[in-house]
Amino acid sequence: MRIFRQIRAKAVVIFSILGLILSVTAQAALIPAPPKLAAKSYILIDADSGRVLVEHNADKQLPPASLTKMMTAYLVESEVSKGNLSPEDKVRVSVKAWKAPGSRMFIKEGDFVVIEDLLKGIIIQSGNDASIAVAEHIGGSEEAFADLMTQHAQMMGMKNTQFLNATGLPGKGHYSTAHDLAILANHIIKDFPDLYSVYSQQYFTYNGIRQANRNRLLWRDKSVDGLKTGHTDEAGYCLVSSAKRGDMRLISVVMGTSSEEARARESQKLLAYGFRYFETLEPYSAGTVLNEPKVWGGQQPDVKLGIRENLNITIPRGQAKRLTAKLNVNKVIKAPVTEGQSMGVLQVSLDGEVLAERPLVALESVEQGGFFKRLWDSIVLFFKGLLG
Repeated sequence: MRIFRQIRAKAVVIFSILGLILSVTAQAALIPAPPKLAAKSYILIDADSGRVLVEHNADKQLPPASLTKMMTAYLVESEVSKGNLSPEDKVRVSVKAWKAPGSRMFIKEGDFVVIEDLLKGIIIQSGNDASIAVAEHIGGSEEAFADLMTQHAQMMGMKNTQFLNATGLPGKGHYSTAHDLAILANHIIKDFPDLYSVYSQQYFTYNGIRQANRNRLLWRDKSVDGLKTGHTDEAGYCLVSSAKRGDMRLISVVMGTSSEEARARESQKLLAYGFRYFETLEPYSAGTVLNEPKVWGGQQPDVKLGIRENLNITIPRGQAKRLTAKLNVNKVIKAPVTEGQSMGVLQVSLDGEVLAERPLVALESVEQGGFFKRLWDSIVLFFKGLLG
């Protein structure tokens, strides 16, 4: 009987350990492999954290077709925001703009068209004529405007992009990547929210002609509110789309599919995968006091530390409780301290994997204390062996 009780006790322990292992395993994220799309290149990112959730050939240089017009529209809105243009300004349509091949807004040579209508013609109707008209108006020529487009791309960190025109019509040396276009889309969303609202409009009528937005997802998914389609024989069918569900916004880019239906379908796969298996959290906000370390030789005893910008992280759904944070604060902080000065690092991890690091900065300035305060603190630091 004694031996039986010992065996039973050991069995209970073994099964308890197995149960604990199974419980821990169950807590870990179970995420299937990302979908494989029928496309030359694609990427899915979270707009707030910037985390790449899915990618395939995302840095491969490909013809962007009319996805180019996202940068065309961005530059127009940039000029408006600087006060160099007004939405009511009128642009004279040139012969080149009027004769532009491909998709059109149907503006006429010699007409004067307001910037606001041209922007809608570029974004909703994908008008090559409207794109050339604004390019000539801002840059003096389409070529000069395209150079500005490339310069802006470089400033945004679009490392594999070069524009030769404002339309996306085929040209040797005119290229971009899925990754770069996701960066551009994110800038449009965050830098010019008023402009971004145009990307969700389903129809636009100009000169008596009503045309529909070519982004089929605007009709199929209420969470989708942009951005842009593109197509040439060389580029195939492309789509940059963005959707927001709750507090989470995703951006997908699909390049080189076989049809309008394919680019919509493949984009839906990416968005569905991202929303189903991931979530984006904001564990720390800008300006929140995270630590108040001692300040040596200061007019006040301590200083408030925090982060400059909101910290957003994207993690597998249901894993928030497994997040850990670590504050690495400078060992010795001496006055004077300037607001914004780096004083350490905030590190956020999930199961030991570092997901994000942000500088810990002073949220206030601390002036030097009086002579005796500084002298006394120097003596204390000396005996503590911290005086450097």
